[in-house]
Amino acid sequence: MEKIAKDVGDIQSRLLDHRPVINAEVRYFVREFEEKRGHRESRLLENLDKMVVETNEQMLPTNLDDVTKQLSDVIKRLEAANHMAERVQQRELEAQQNTQLQANMEQLKDEWADFLKEQQRLKEEVDEEHAKAVGQLSTKYNEKKKELAQFPFV
Repeated sequence: MEKIAKDVGDIQSRLLDHRPVINAEVRYFVREFEEKRGHRESRLLENLDKMVVETNEQMLPTNLDDVTKQLSDVIKRLEAANHMAERVQQRELEAQQNTQLQANMEQLKDEWADFLKEQQRLKEEVDEEHAKAVGQLSTKYNEKKKELAQFPFV
């Protein structure tokens, strides 16, 4: 009976007790990640932690007044840059308008010159027509004068 109990205990420990298998897996895991890699991951994490701490120390101001002052300086600089950009835009707009204005002035000058030429041509036509009409009237009145001169009562 003792032998049967011992055999049953051995079978039970082999079937239900997984500690030896788990211990072997844990040893393999520890050996793989700690011994073979030489704690490389932990050193990398420690280095990253140091870098974060150093960056926080360098980047974070010591008090809120410094932050407020820096932000107000940044705001002033941004406002100045914005004002300068607006001035540049205004100058470009004025230059563009001046260019457009000059082009319009040149066009108006050309149109005015054409208008004056047309008026001069029309004036010459009217003068010619007037001269013709005056000439016709003069000859007509001269003929009438001659006809009147033939009558004795004048």
